[in-house]
Amino acid sequence: MATIRASCSDCGDVELTTDDVTVRVCLDDDRGEYRFTCPVCAMVVVKPAEHRTIDLLVASGVHMDTWTLPAELFETRSGRKIDHDDILDFHKMLDDEDAIAAALASIAEA
Repeated sequence: MATIRASCSDCGDVELTTDDVTVRVCLDDDRGEYRFTCPVCAMVVVKPAEHRTIDLLVASGVHMDTWTLPAELFETRSGRKIDHDDILDFHKMLDDEDAIAAALASIAEA
């Protein structure tokens, strides 16, 4: 089993095995990262990785996961953006049970 040297922002350089590291690659934009739990402080560390680094890690036996971007990112957006006043209005509406019931009813009708 290969030994991998990585760095934790709090603890500095640490030594890991291939079982301690996971590579993740996004199928939509080809971004990659690797992650591990620091053996010293037990914090999860996630670092961006270039293709060369990913290839080296996978070749040494590190497991690779793939993922895709959420479908909501590709939906067509319409209407204006939510602003600070909209958030304040929503906050006030949360205190008004009749307003919440009316809003939920209008969603159910649609």
